[in-house]
Parts: sequence; C-alpha cells; structure tokens
Amino acid sequence: MSDTKKGNNQGFATRAIHAGQEPDPTTGAVSTPISLATTFVQKSPGEHTGYEYSRTGNPTRKAFEDCLASCENAKYGLAFASGSAATATICSMLKSGDHVVSIDDVYGGTNRFFTRVAKPGSALSFTFADLTQPGALENAINPKTKMVWLETPTNPTLKITDIKAISNVTKKHGLTLVVDNTFCSPAIQNPINLGADIVVHSVTKYINGHSDVVMGVVATNDDQIYEKLKFLQNSIGAVPAPFDCYMALRGLKTLDIRMKQHTHNAMLVATFLEEHPKVTKVYYPGLKSHPQHEVARKQMKLWGGMVTFFLKGGLTESRQFLENLKIFALAESLGAVESLAEHPAIMTHAAVPAEQRKKLGISDSLVRLSVGIENIEDLISDLKQALGAVGVGKVSKL
Repeated sequence: MSDTKKGNNQGFATRAIHAGQEPDPTTGAVSTPISLATTFVQKSPGEHTGYEYSRTGNPTRKAFEDCLASCENAKYGLAFASGSAATATICSMLKSGDHVVSIDDVYGGTNRFFTRVAKPGSALSFTFADLTQPGALENAINPKTKMVWLETPTNPTLKITDIKAISNVTKKHGLTLVVDNTFCSPAIQNPINLGADIVVHSVTKYINGHSDVVMGVVATNDDQIYEKLKFLQNSIGAVPAPFDCYMALRGLKTLDIRMKQHTHNAMLVATFLEEHPKVTKVYYPGLKSHPQHEVARKQMKLWGGMVTFFLKGGLTESRQFLENLKIFALAESLGAVESLAEHPAIMTHAAVPAEQRKKLGISDSLVRLSVGIENIEDLISDLKQALGAVGVGKVSKL
C-alpha cells in the first residue's frame, strides 16, 4: 500500500519523484537500489520483513508500485511484465459466462486478447460499443455483465469518453469499471478521481518514456479488488524484472515535464496538419474540431502527445508519407521521447477484423503519430517534406 497520507498535499511532479522511495537505510543512497535477490531471510518460519520470494514481492518493484499508486491518487499499485499481462490478470478475476462491455475502438492487442483468448479460453463474452454515445452503455449491459472496459482517449481514433458519466452507470449496476489510461498517463488524467475502480497502463509507453522497457501496471483504491489482483499477480507470476522496475521508476520522475512538452509539440503538429491540403481530417483532443473536445477539457489536464490524421488517398499515399519521414521513426508503440509514426490498419491493429476496422474508421489512409519532445521546428519540417512526397514517385511493394 502506498503512503498516500504523506503525498496527499504534494504536487504531481513531487510525488512522481519521491513517493514510495526513501534513502537506502544502509548506504543512504538516493536512488532506489535494484534488488536482484530471489529469496529473503526469515527470522523464524513465516516471520519475515515483508519479503519472502521475489515473485510475491520485491523491494524495487514495491517502490515503483507505490510511486505509481500515488501518482494515480490510488491506495494500491501492482506491476506486471507487460500491459497485456496486466489486462489478462484483470480478466482472470472474472468467471466463465461473465460478460464485459468494452469501448469499440480499443487497442488491437486488447481486442485480440478479448476475442481470441478470453472468449474461447475462459468462456467470457464481450460487447464492443461506442461508449461516447449517450445510452450506449445501458443498452449493452445484460444480466451477466460484470465489467466495463474503457480507453480514453482510444487507440487509434482518439475518442474521448466521459469517465464520470460511465462510472455513474457502472455504480448503478454494480459493475467494475476498468480504464486504460495509457494514452494520457497519470500526469494528464486520473480516472480513479472520476469513479473508475481499476486503472491500467502500459508502462512501456509514457510512464517509462524511453522505448527500453516492456511493462504494465494496475492501480486501485478498492481493498477487495487489490487482494484479488495481488493473489493473481503472485499466482500467475507475470511480474516484471527488478531492473525494469528501476528503469520505469526513473522514467516516472520526468513524466510531468515530458507530458508538458509532448502536449506543446502535439498541439502545433495537429494545427499544422489540420491546415495541410493533403490531409482530410485530424483527431487531437486539443483541437476544437475534435468531437469530444469539451469532454477532454473537463477531465484531462493536458491534451497529450497522440495525433491521428487521414491523408487524401489510400494505402499508396500512406506508404509514401511514412517511407519519407526522416525524424519520425516508422515503428509501433508510442509515448517515448522520440517521435514515432505508424499505420494502424497494417501494424498495431492488424489483429482487428477488417470489417470492424472499417466500422471504426481505421482505414488505409489513417496514420497515427506519437509526437516526441524534439525541437518542434524539426518535427514540422519533417512532416512537411514527407507530405510533399505524397503523390510523387514510387513506393515499396504493396
């Protein structure tokens, strides 16, 4: 359990740097040590210092879990080997026959797990609905519904859902509300404050922020949910290595300042793209043209670093643009200091059935940008020259 009392009156950046961490009692080291021990000495059988076996608990992991919990205004944090491992563990709380309502535009890996693993393997059922629409959640709930899964903003079309409004419905029906907060990070949005029961992150993205750790984390205020997830974390064993926890803890220390720069750059990129003649549509929460701009204004502190846009044309034009980028790296993932670009239909969301992609608007002309913290003039220049190559010359084999 994190020391929430200690950090309650401190600002986010202060908590991200200090929460869950004290100078090493032996050496006075300021940085949290990397504890590689797999087992810990007990004074007497069953009498230990809080650690017995590193799958069950690890000092470096505990420091990260407590810091993240504080950043999400939660009592508890639990770290996992990946965001997907966190998702699978959360779903392990459910029983055969249970029903889950999920936002329709969900991360491709989550969609794949729900439909190809949890559905056939655990006999869970799923309904995908556009939860930005009034009444959509009420219409999707049935007597077997136990959980609602939300992403806001969504991946990749950046839909914004009113978390408070959704939580009012889930509380009315006694359902568990899970919010994937990866695209915002706790620096921008705190779903627990808005009524969520569980918050999940791919730590790989903004929290770590440097494209060198794969990891996930869950935060909650609910004692019973924590006990269930802690049991499952230990029983399933999909825990991160101490070194990864150390790296993620270091990344968390600069999250506040990074998210401010991501937002600054992304807003200017989105504005540039919205005015470009080869771009038909831009989705960015900070633009007044975003369909849920006012919802974002209400529940997000900043607009974030993700920008999605549609090029005029199709796959050929998308390839021309992506193949001509110089600073933006053509790569999956997001949330790192370096700028990334990708084609969801072929890359991150290829596992989503083509018919569902079409319904969601994940077309061949859709491009997703993770705007980094480089000099904005260089990023705009890179986008300008890559857009200039669209419609000119050849592309690689389609």
